[in-house]
Amino acid sequence: MQTLKQYSDRFWYMTPVAETDRPILGAVVGDTHTLMIDAGNSEAHTNLFLDALTVQGIKRPTLVALTHWHWDHVFGLSALTDTVSIASTATKAGIERLLPYTWDDEALAERVEDGREIAFCAEAIQLEYGEDRSMRVVLPTVTFDDTITLDLGGVHVLLKHVGGDHAADAVVAYVLEEKVLFLGDALYANLYAPSWRMTPAQTLRLLEVLDQFEAEAYVWSHGQVVTRLEYEKDRDILRSLAQITIDFPGNKEKITAQYERLTGRSVDEEEQELISFFVNGSSGEA
Repeated sequence: MQTLKQYSDRFWYMTPVAETDRPILGAVVGDTHTLMIDAGNSEAHTNLFLDALTVQGIKRPTLVALTHWHWDHVFGLSALTDTVSIASTATKAGIERLLPYTWDDEALAERVEDGREIAFCAEAIQLEYGEDRSMRVVLPTVTFDDTITLDLGGVHVLLKHVGGDHAADAVVAYVLEEKVLFLGDALYANLYAPSWRMTPAQTLRLLEVLDQFEAEAYVWSHGQVVTRLEYEKDRDILRSLAQITIDFPGNKEKITAQYERLTGRSVDEEEQELISFFVNGSSGEA
């Protein structure tokens, strides 16, 4: 069951749902504006979040920021008719590519077959929407290229286009006064590739960018809100595996052996998956 949680006076978030691919939705509460972070994967998702905010006495969002173009983060935008939507120029271009699509089972199956859609996402859309696929793709109102800072009254949010393997248009949202960094899906693997993958160079570049933020809490869109120490543990694993992969591109056995030597233990299930991603993302790199 989804619940609305309070991190601080200024930042609230709703927990995700894996089965229907509902990501975390955030709300930054200013004195003059409430900013919603990501628009939800359906109007039902969005309205659930809005209703939960109302119960807590939080003003309805007047602004919504999109972290990237993927359906689960933007399909709820049609429910936010009185809200100014903000996205990177690249995100708007990504959403524009969705405009001609239809969403019936046959169309979804065709796009999965030719690689334009992910099988998991097609299944999640079917579960989220049932037989009614009347979703309406909406374009953002305001766009920016690199960064934009929003003054919500008493609290500021910096939106920065950071890119990454998961989505080239990925944007993070940094709540300055609260020291909360909303990662979106920026650090996840590329799921649209023939094999799910992460590239070492891209990962190392992105980690360097994220290190510039003095955050105390980090929001993984399909995970949870974690402390800086918890994030740094994950960051260091990613950095170590990426650096080892550069030395042994495409070689799962050598990457695993070297990582186990460095850590003095066997790799766990999550690390095995990350190694597979890096192997897939480096097999053509020599």
